[in-house]
Amino acid sequence: MPRYRLLIEYDGSGFSGWQSQAEGTGIQDYLQRAILRFTGEAVIIKGAGRTDAGVHALGQVCHFDIGKSLRTDTIRDAGNVHLRPHAITIVSAEEVTDSFDARFSAIKRHYRYRVLARRAPPTLDRHLVWHVPVPLDVPSMADAAHVLLGRHDFTTFRSSDCQAKSPVKTLDQLEVIEAGGEIHFLVSARSFLHNQVRSMVGGLRKVGDGRWTADDLRASLEAIDRRACAPVAPPEGLCLMRVDY
Repeated sequence: MPRYRLLIEYDGSGFSGWQSQAEGTGIQDYLQRAILRFTGEAVIIKGAGRTDAGVHALGQVCHFDIGKSLRTDTIRDAGNVHLRPHAITIVSAEEVTDSFDARFSAIKRHYRYRVLARRAPPTLDRHLVWHVPVPLDVPSMADAAHVLLGRHDFTTFRSSDCQAKSPVKTLDQLEVIEAGGEIHFLVSARSFLHNQVRSMVGGLRKVGDGRWTADDLRASLEAIDRRACAPVAPPEGLCLMRVDY
């Protein structure tokens, strides 16, 4: 049975997240329906990461098995026809061996979180950034971010709904940079807990506006207690940029 790997991008606004939902409003649901419509065969799409409602992707990877061989350009082009008018695009498709698994073969996932720190709200990017109406101290946030690097118990930054077996994760990258009038948080790890990135950004935001220091962020991490977490950053600033294999 052939297996195909897809590279997907989507604007998560208005969707209930990646994962299939009973009401059929997950990104996964729309992709499965699109493939059914041009192949006549129901498939199960498996993704590299379960992005939450409102979270975007430029580099989501998924795979599916189907009972017949398909041209990869047909998968891309016909799939995109049947995804209209929804903000989901199949960027590319390729046939892979059955040893490839979009989730379990991944060795690193890369996210970017965008913040617009200014008094005036955004217009064109209002669903793509977190609008913070006060200045933020980027050097202080960049310095505090080092507290979270490495292997830790990230229970404080873990959603109560998280299904991961262990709260221990290794954070490989957490950079805070200024980019085109915005503040970007660049985050990489093999895997993440549910809400981990947004929770870390929420803590760094408190450092940026002076309410927390790097020591406060460290104390939050070491508390190993969700109640010690800062308010979680909203989903619209977060984007899955790339998955490495």
